[in-house]
Amino acid sequence: MKLYEYQAKDVFKEAGITIPNSVLIEKPEEIENALAKVGTPCVVKSQVLSGGRGKAGLVKFTKTEAEAKSEVIRLFNHDLKIKKIMIEEAVNIEKEIYVSITVDPYLGKGLLIVSAEGGIDIETLAVTQPEKIIKEPIDLRYGLMPFQASRIAYSLNQPKVVTKALIKLFLNLYKVFRKYDAELVEINPLFITKDLEVVAGDGKLMIDDNSMFRQSEFDKIQTDYKTVAEFEAAEEGIPFIQFDGDIGLMCAGAGLTTTVYDLIHYEGGTIANYLEFGGPHYKKAVKAMEICLKVPSKVILIVTFGTIARADVMAEGIVDAIQRLKPDRPIVTCIRGTNELEAVKILKAAGLEPLFDTEEAVRTAVRIAQGGSQ
Repeated sequence: MKLYEYQAKDVFKEAGITIPNSVLIEKPEEIENALAKVGTPCVVKSQVLSGGRGKAGLVKFTKTEAEAKSEVIRLFNHDLKIKKIMIEEAVNIEKEIYVSITVDPYLGKGLLIVSAEGGIDIETLAVTQPEKIIKEPIDLRYGLMPFQASRIAYSLNQPKVVTKALIKLFLNLYKVFRKYDAELVEINPLFITKDLEVVAGDGKLMIDDNSMFRQSEFDKIQTDYKTVAEFEAAEEGIPFIQFDGDIGLMCAGAGLTTTVYDLIHYEGGTIANYLEFGGPHYKKAVKAMEICLKVPSKVILIVTFGTIARADVMAEGIVDAIQRLKPDRPIVTCIRGTNELEAVKILKAAGLEPLFDTEEAVRTAVRIAQGGSQ
């Protein structure tokens, strides 16, 4: 789960990380009160979950109240249907730094990433001048050690007061990383002011979805998602991606899914959505199909190969889903794996024609999507 900037900064403040003075508003009329508290110049910051806000014109520095009011009106009328805007004091910036902590899946460790050249072009810097980015592995058994934080801070060659503040910030940021089961916690930019203060200019916090039972203070809100289907999948914890094609896809496993994607495109078809129907979700056929039926498509293609995820359980779930939901489009099934013979009997008894070849199943779904017979 990705948090909004204002949520991340609330977490930072609680952890002892300095943030600029700001006010969150939800309608244009609130700008007067916000400006009275924040003053001008100020920064008008759209609260959206997409990246690249600055380049997209969703974050604007304003010098006067009139400019701030104009930007607030513009952003509340934006096509993105922005619900919240942060009015934040302008910081007297001397330097910008990049800081983040994430997970290194290869090493099985945390990873502190720091660059003395922060800002919106950090991704470009990682490609063109990777030597300017410092990466410090963190043994999760012990956490970020003070000597590691000190070494990184001193390597940035800042004034002593700034270096001490950076050491404290790195250690506090790691506490946030662990406390909130984060996949990523990032400050970009981290401001060093002309008064030698260290201030979080932005904030990102991505929480591992598998840990949301421990992070119940952050509720999923339907307006945060583009569609009802995306929201319901997130609520259920089912990996889901919506596209704009014709074939709804319930598929088990990333490798098989990638293969099916390629086969569909090779046959001239297009994908309406992907929904993970394997792993811990193979007993959720009713909810999975209910979500898929909320997506415009011409056919639903179910392709699985289960070992731990049993084929007969999947088949029973699919039949139950069809009986309950009465789908308004054809269902194509190719369910292989453990207890496959029993799965075939279940599907045939329900009037479905089980297929055994993934390529044949894809061709059938594409043919139906293009107006052919099943």
